[in-house]
Amino acid sequence: MRSIELHKGAKGWIATAAWVIAWVFAAAAVGSAPPCMAQGESISLPVNLPNPLLFSNGSPVITAAQWRQRRTELLQMFTRQMYGHMPPRPSRMRFQVYDLDPHALGGIATREQVAILFDGRPQGRRMDLLVYIPNGVAHPPVILGLNFWGNETINPDPGIRISNRWIESGRNPFVDLSCVQDHRATAACRGIDAGRWPVPMILHAGYALATAYRGDLDLDHIGGFADSIRSAYPQWTQGNDNFSTIGGWAWGLSRALDYLQTDPRVDGRRVVVFGWSRLGKAAVWAAATDPRFAALISNESGAGGAKLFHHPGGETILHLNTAFPYWFCRNFRQYNGRDTSLPFDQNEVMALVAPRPLYIASAINDLNSDPKGEFLDAVAVSAVYRFLGVTGLPTTKWPAVNQPVFGRISYHVRSGGHSVTDFDWAQYLRFCDLYVKAKSQLSR
Repeated sequence: MRSIELHKGAKGWIATAAWVIAWVFAAAAVGSAPPCMAQGESISLPVNLPNPLLFSNGSPVITAAQWRQRRTELLQMFTRQMYGHMPPRPSRMRFQVYDLDPHALGGIATREQVAILFDGRPQGRRMDLLVYIPNGVAHPPVILGLNFWGNETINPDPGIRISNRWIESGRNPFVDLSCVQDHRATAACRGIDAGRWPVPMILHAGYALATAYRGDLDLDHIGGFADSIRSAYPQWTQGNDNFSTIGGWAWGLSRALDYLQTDPRVDGRRVVVFGWSRLGKAAVWAAATDPRFAALISNESGAGGAKLFHHPGGETILHLNTAFPYWFCRNFRQYNGRDTSLPFDQNEVMALVAPRPLYIASAINDLNSDPKGEFLDAVAVSAVYRFLGVTGLPTTKWPAVNQPVFGRISYHVRSGGHSVTDFDWAQYLRFCDLYVKAKSQLSR
């Protein structure tokens, strides 16, 4: 484990403890992972994997009308048992564009920065949305995703507003946060995570990019409730199907979509939701609950995202609920230790995305996310896509490393570990070209 700076103050100690717990459980999960199946080998789904095309009473889904009923049943079940309830769009929410630069990034883009004021007040709770729009492209599609450490970290652009929210500090396994002082970002933080956000590549491909800091919604540590969007809805945090952190991030993605659908510079009907790691879990739930998203890209979202719990390996339910007890609703804790006997699984969550385009991506050394379990999910949910009259994943054999497979459901497993790379983005942009950029493709 890399060294971790001991933060000052109660919140800092809690956050540090959470990182340590997470690493201990992650190491245990990786150590228990089964050997990887060889690429190109035919696969079999777990024999007891729940079937999204069966109602809870065991009767089959036969018609499109019945699928709509079953979809509602699944959505209600996952809301109660795993992700928790989310409040509706705030009635007083409004948008304040505080920056508009048509000559950003050397003239290749228009930069927008928008305060999404959840209660309508500038001094109230807000989320800052950063949007880059390629110049010379009329109404481009948008790729939307939350970022981990602040909008200023995704690109060194000096025009990006530096977040004033709490940010973890020190060196974590993924990025050097020594630029953070007293848990606040500084100018030295600009662009520290640009390697995972190749903004010029995305813009040159003809897509707009929109992102917001996860901490504007939830600070992602045990002591962060009071500063989270969850605390603004106390009535939604009661009971065992409570508003959760994953739910809060997903809710925020839908609020960003609310703005993008009003922005005349982009095509708000073609917004692709993207997420990596825990933010990939949030992107999965956002796409499942909000049918306005045109497509979903899940990058190594693992357990609670694109991995099948019924496939042993990687993160476990016990790990999720112990290291991050606020990520999911309290009802989910009753399933600790029951991963391979769950009465539901993530192929049913992904079925809530169908028949919209879906990309699931893994990394061969990212055993904590269980790449085989993610691939099996892509195979399993294909049955729902076929039922709805579109093709799913065009293979049942695990592709070779760095050999993407494209279909209405697309998949790749790349070399390396837990991250987002230019290779990943190259495949996502090709996928979006095939299934999002042309409006007619959305219905195929």
